[in-house]
Amino acid sequence: MKYSFKDDYSEGCHPHILKKLIETNFEQTANANYGQDVFTKEAKALIHKKLNHPKAEIHLVSGGTQANLVVISSLLKPYEAVISAESGHIEVHETGAIEATGHKVLTIPTKDGKLSPNLIQPTLDAHKDEHQVLPRMVYISNATELGTIYSQQELHELSSFCKEKDLLLFMDGARLGTALTSSSNDLDLELIAKYMDVFYIGGTKNGALLGEAIVICNPELQANFRFALKQKGALLAKGRLLGIQFLELFTDDLFFELGKYANRQAEVLSKAIEDKGFEFLAPTESNQVFPILPKTLIQKLQEKYEFHIWQAYNETHNVIRLVTSWATPLDKVQEFINDLED
Repeated sequence: MKYSFKDDYSEGCHPHILKKLIETNFEQTANANYGQDVFTKEAKALIHKKLNHPKAEIHLVSGGTQANLVVISSLLKPYEAVISAESGHIEVHETGAIEATGHKVLTIPTKDGKLSPNLIQPTLDAHKDEHQVLPRMVYISNATELGTIYSQQELHELSSFCKEKDLLLFMDGARLGTALTSSSNDLDLELIAKYMDVFYIGGTKNGALLGEAIVICNPELQANFRFALKQKGALLAKGRLLGIQFLELFTDDLFFELGKYANRQAEVLSKAIEDKGFEFLAPTESNQVFPILPKTLIQKLQEKYEFHIWQAYNETHNVIRLVTSWATPLDKVQEFINDLED
């Protein structure tokens, strides 16, 4: 069987989570379902400690697309649009989920997957009157679809710009665990809560069976959000299943340990690929690696490994994407490195 470097959610969940789910399996949560159970409350309390943001409101949902859809569709008026990098998940990998709710996605080309005020401003300039949609939200990802991460300075500039332009700033944190534990990172959850109007903490891609924690930092956006969750099918009767997982992830900082582990495996891969003389589409800053390899070598590697061919590069080379996870064995990483001979 081929070993997969295609994504960071092909395994089940971390054993601590599975153990806790089994231990609590027969505990009843009568009259405290739909995310009102004791496990979810304890999980939220642990996350709140990391945020140091007493006014933040936390909601647990099952997946990233669901989080993006509920947040964007509930916070924007029908004529308002969301700005995204051209590579953004809401534009490329969500089957038009956002636009199906009636909100246009305005895209901006970027080399590194990140947005900045100078990239956003021309889109604002191009939408000036009631004959066009009104840009109202900026959507970013950390880590981005290219594995790059935002710095504190970049988020500070984006946040200030959005406040000045009356734009909401929303961060997709599906891979926030690896972003915050990158060797290049200078952010933490407290700073992100300071700069964002809304963001979410991804569990699905960082050791959970499933689940994302939406954090609404701006109190003006919090009213009736549970109504939006229910209407979009995101308010789970067995909300405890999400609560238990985030309780384990934020007990003893397991969430961050898993992110660090995934990043270490990516660093080993990236360093070895670089040492062999290959270049990259983007710098390796988290758990996604984008080497530019000869097509002949790619074909050879595909005999033993699963990975995405990200894009064509030239007549002889393609870009591939390698993703490591909390469960990627070092020996599989080393095997791949040993097979990197054209």
